[in-house]
Amino acid sequence: MMRVRAVLFDIDGTLLDSNDAQARAWLDALHGHGIDVPVDYVRARVGMHPDRLLSELADVEPYTSLARAIKERRSALLRGHYVADVGPLPGARALVDRLRSRGLTCVGLGAFGRDEAGELLRAANVADLMDHVVGDEDLSSAATSAPEPAASVRIIHVALERAAVPASEALLVGDSPHDIEAATRAGVAAVAFRSGGFRDAELAEAIAIYDGPSDLASRLDGSPFARGIGDDRPPFSPRSRRTVMRGV
Repeated sequence: MMRVRAVLFDIDGTLLDSNDAQARAWLDALHGHGIDVPVDYVRARVGMHPDRLLSELADVEPYTSLARAIKERRSALLRGHYVADVGPLPGARALVDRLRSRGLTCVGLGAFGRDEAGELLRAANVADLMDHVVGDEDLSSAATSAPEPAASVRIIHVALERAAVPASEALLVGDSPHDIEAATRAGVAAVAFRSGGFRDAELAEAIAIYDGPSDLASRLDGSPFARGIGDDRPPFSPRSRRTVMRGV
């Protein structure tokens, strides 16, 4: 059994009820550049790294001036028009506070700049509880063991560096299959929330599924955070199917 020493938190849809706002901001930004896509296509990709989302939705190549312009417009729209209308998911602060009280290092993850990450964490009322915040601006410091890994995986690698723990002693908490995929590729076990609007079948690679922060906070003693990774189950393997704990 591996003892959990750090928790890596996705922000959107995990601590902050913002996935619909993110989808609207993406739609508006794309439309402003003459790109029209169905809303359900965008909503299903909220949680992806922005470069991958743009590539899949609109065939926009990363690191181009168009990609940069769309991402900057999305961020400005989100922060200027939508963040004020979103709030924490029930139990978000209580969950982070209880995990910190157990001695876990808490890291916020976001595929965007520090200013936006900080604003979203403040909207989720947990900014003061995070030991570290990691986003795209930190990727140049990533010490990765694989050549040219995806940006979302590299963000997790940086988060592990900041928390000073190996992948085997961290858990990622997210709300989308994209979060779980990135965690799996980084060798980190994931706990999933239904709060992002994805089906259990899409989250099945997580080692446990809960309704949201409040559900997990109320059942921490029976969760992977209390038991440790691998307790009463086969040793963690990044590519293996994992048992799902369903919330009540």
